Amino acid sequence: MRSLIRHEAWLTAAMIFAVAAAVRIAAASLIPFPKPEDTAYYVGVARNLVEGRGLVSDALWSYGTPPLVFPRPAFEVWLPLPSLLAAIPMALVAGPSPISLEAAMRAAQVVPVLAGAIVAVLAWRLAADLAAERALPAGRARTLAVGTGLAAAVYLPLVLHSALPDSTMLFGALALGACLLMTRVLRDPRGARLTDPRLLGIGLLLGAAALTRNEAAWLALVWAWLAWRRRGETKAVRGRLIGMVAAVSLVVFVPWAVRDWLVFGNPMPGQALSNALSVTGYDIFAWNDPPTLARYLSVGAGTLVQMRIDGLGHNLFSVLLFLGVPVSLIGAVALPWQARDRALRPLLLLSAATFLVTSLLFPVATTWGTFLHAAVPVHVLLLVSAAGALDALIAAVGRRLGWTRPVAWLGPLLAVSASALFTAALLPGFGAGARDTQRTYAVLEREMAEVGAPLDGSAPVIHDFPIWLAEAARVQTLGLPDETPADVLDLATRFGARWLIVASRERGAWPAILDGPDPDATCFQEVLLPVPPDPADAAAIADVRVFRIACAGVAETRPVGAAAVAAP
Repeated sequence: MRSLIRHEAWLTAAMIFAVAAAVRIAAASLIPFPKPEDTAYYVGVARNLVEGRGLVSDALWSYGTPPLVFPRPAFEVWLPLPSLLAAIPMALVAGPSPISLEAAMRAAQVVPVLAGAIVAVLAWRLAADLAAERALPAGRARTLAVGTGLAAAVYLPLVLHSALPDSTMLFGALALGACLLMTRVLRDPRGARLTDPRLLGIGLLLGAAALTRNEAAWLALVWAWLAWRRRGETKAVRGRLIGMVAAVSLVVFVPWAVRDWLVFGNPMPGQALSNALSVTGYDIFAWNDPPTLARYLSVGAGTLVQMRIDGLGHNLFSVLLFLGVPVSLIGAVALPWQARDRALRPLLLLSAATFLVTSLLFPVATTWGTFLHAAVPVHVLLLVSAAGALDALIAAVGRRLGWTRPVAWLGPLLAVSASALFTAALLPGFGAGARDTQRTYAVLEREMAEVGAPLDGSAPVIHDFPIWLAEAARVQTLGLPDETPADVLDLATRFGARWLIVASRERGAWPAILDGPDPDATCFQEVLLPVPPDPADAAAIADVRVFRIACAGVAETRPVGAAAVAAP
């Protein structure tokens, strides 16, 4: 009997994986260009690695961590595992060097597609654990678990990020896998033997998560908290539960920390921590006016409180609820009742810690994606909560009305159909936006050549979307700081940049500041790009403004090669 149940479980997992993978392959086919920018960063670093250049980037956009050189050593803020894994399919199928950006993107999408399909399977397993803990009848339990897995297979936030080769889905799969193992170890520690493969698995997953996102720190704290509070075990057992996992995860992570120490002089993500002091999202590009505690406090208590209100609202509504209604709303409302079970405790604590820390300690950075890319565990928690709530509601209605035939499938049907409807309706729009961005950079590169300023790598270019330009045109690119024209001139002089390209109408104070009375604005001489005959091409660069940096000193500065440039 047990072997039959196990066989059914494997078949169910395979079915959910196949459905989720098929949906994600279809979604990935709609998105040929790495959007948003952080996706382009991971793809670009993986491409450079496959081409033999090493872990480097041609985009220099965070100026707080030396050495400031081209090519820029990668991952001074983010972490390497998504690029390292993306390099595997890229090396196998992307073709010979130089690899086009679209070919690199297509190959890199293999990783999030697989990770996203695994997330759907893990959601099924979490719901099955929940059903087992609640001792649901076999039919209801099976329906609840399979329905949750299929809902995760078509749920828009999970499908969308499964098409983007960044840290989002990979971190989600690792964190969910660790949470599942945590519940099993806490249920039966088995004396915390050093040979327990479950502890080894938690350590490996935690170490891999730490190579993916900094939010792995909250996952580690959740494990330490739950393991130490495990009742009925001696301090020695609880200490081994924590120590074994910590040792394994450190073996995985420490080599990367040593690399960062050697390259950046700090084993910790120092600039990532400075994001807590940001007062605008553009502070990540700060050159002469970096975030400081004094600058942060100077905005006043009212603004600091408003930042946190904005961060909480963004994370709750824009990230968690809007793209998943009505399922996400049902899950959120039901969460206080549905998340009491032990099967969900590690996931609940991780979700709460991630949501609150990003909202309250990083309230500005989180509006630029800090929580978004760590939110997969929270999305799955909401799905499980919604499935559990719908199951309980339908069971209660059935008892009240005296239904004699099982209708537990109604809840999963609602969750799956609503999720699939939103995905089918909204995902093509995101794909169209990615294709529009791809067209913008293709046309821009062509038109720059038309005006006698080809993007040929002879000197760095300053741009408001530096990663996109660096990866689309294979040119060294500097991030445009939201500072004065004098500060941007200082940046240009330091690196020998001769051109400023602004692709958005409102990017902080730019480019409108150049139309004002600032005397240094005269150093930026606008060059009008030809209007392409194709209306779609013309629309693609309608907002692009190009400026020649003409003041004395800039043209005389040599282009930055491999030599280091001192930090400001």
